Amino acid sequence: MEQPILLAKADRVAWIKINRPKKLNALNAAVLEALHSTFESLEQDDEVRVVVLTGNGEKAFVAGADISEFASFSKAEAYNLVAEGQKNVFDRIAQFPKPVIAAINGYALGGGLELAMACHLRIAAATAALGLPEVSLGLIPGYGGTQRLPQLVGRGRAMEMILTGEMISAAQALEYGLVNAVVPAEDILKTAAQWASKLLKNAPQAQAAAIQAIQAFSGDGYELEKQLFAALFETEGFKEGTQAFLNKRKPNF
Repeated sequence: MEQPILLAKADRVAWIKINRPKKLNALNAAVLEALHSTFESLEQDDEVRVVVLTGNGEKAFVAGADISEFASFSKAEAYNLVAEGQKNVFDRIAQFPKPVIAAINGYALGGGLELAMACHLRIAAATAALGLPEVSLGLIPGYGGTQRLPQLVGRGRAMEMILTGEMISAAQALEYGLVNAVVPAEDILKTAAQWASKLLKNAPQAQAAAIQAIQAFSGDGYELEKQLFAALFETEGFKEGTQAFLNKRKPNF
């Protein structure tokens, strides 16, 4: 059976690859559970000082959530889905006491971009495309996207990206401040290793304190996001959007 993630450790750096390349590394329950348990383990591993998160294959970092898993969910099930995901994975990464670098090697869409935004630093391949297309499914981002994107790019850019649902290029993402650097696709992991080496030169306790201080903002918006995300599961727009996606046709809203 294919492992949902691949983990390797070398020179005080943990390398995590989301391993569903045939599904463009789409997030499903198995991937989220594996990420949760892996980060839990790495937090206690004194030999690991930096984590690099990327996607397996050349096409995608994470091309979104696995919609087939939740298309038939009720409002309550939808709320539990994002509540558990935020707590166990996205918020866990954002508050992780060791620096986490997202090496965005391809598509980072929906939950994939939310995962990258939860990381502390983001390096994108020049060929990467990023976006939050949830409105095309009759939804909104549910893993912190409505909160983290405005913090990174400003309210105006965030409104544009979320309300249109359109993808942007890696170059645009750099201009917006969504990523820290853009490099040729073949150099993405080498660059991540170079950044990890820089991070290893500094005091780990100070880095942990800096992460904690920077992340110390109000959580009210995250709770509202979860509630609104779940409420949309009872709308006609969600039913039409998800069915259109699963049937590979354009939605008729």
